Amino acid sequence: MRRPNRGTAGQGSTTTPGPKDLDPSSSPRALLGAELRHAREKAGLSQEDLGQRLFVSGSFVGQLESAVRRMQPEIARPIDLALDTGDFFLRNCKAASKSRYPEHFAEAAEAEARATAIREYAPVLIPGLVQTAAYARAVNRAYAPTAPEEVIDGWVEGRMARARLLDDPTKPLLWVVLDEASLRRETGGRAVMAAALTHVASLARRSRVIVQVLPFSAGAHTAMEGALKLMEFDDAPPLVYFEGVRVGRLEDDPALVNQLRLTFELLAASALPPEKSLALIEALAQDYAHEDNA
Repeated sequence: MRRPNRGTAGQGSTTTPGPKDLDPSSSPRALLGAELRHAREKAGLSQEDLGQRLFVSGSFVGQLESAVRRMQPEIARPIDLALDTGDFFLRNCKAASKSRYPEHFAEAAEAEARATAIREYAPVLIPGLVQTAAYARAVNRAYAPTAPEEVIDGWVEGRMARARLLDDPTKPLLWVVLDEASLRRETGGRAVMAAALTHVASLARRSRVIVQVLPFSAGAHTAMEGALKLMEFDDAPPLVYFEGVRVGRLEDDPALVNQLRLTFELLAASALPPEKSLALIEALAQDYAHEDNA
């Protein structure tokens, strides 16, 4: 997996606000972040100071401390050296790196769980946070046609666990722009598509998700090269995630994040308004259901 860009000290990055107090019992990553903050402060270093010693940005250090980013062995060892902590972080980062998600997506999924706002453009499929289990199963089976059923079951369970973020009535803000192609690509059969679109419409009708559809009639647009996900946090700088076939990149470079925020805003401006988007989604759901029963 290509390593995420951590930025470099002095290249437009700033020290992040101090992270909120973390519950060390909540997860190995939270514990590791809390220990990193303690060790850094004990050494009398700011996030930017430590970042300079590690050749990363101060904001990256803040993301490790707030558990937005997962600590990897290649950064854990330099941290041990910089803070004179023996091999504490190198040893413990392995436990903190365990995840139910595929390797290329694990860090993004864990960051997603801490986001206060998520903006996503989906060109070819309904995004994971608003998928039904049947749709998720069809997608994962297409990705891995020879995988054992228990493996597919695990992937589907992981995706449904992610979707439980939406059980909270207000957080995170989720704004999705769906390409019309994702609505018309029959995934899992017509009954699966009918249920999947009905689920998306239900979330929109409950005002839990902002949904827009980018119609074919919009023509060329600013994100024709692929999907993007922008994530914002209370205690860390924003991140952007790109995904390809079995590869993923999580980036925190401020200039890139700002550029892609504009990309999303232009997509939303080109998309149908939420009311017309909802009408189209519900009409297609009815079409799928009617034709499946015909």
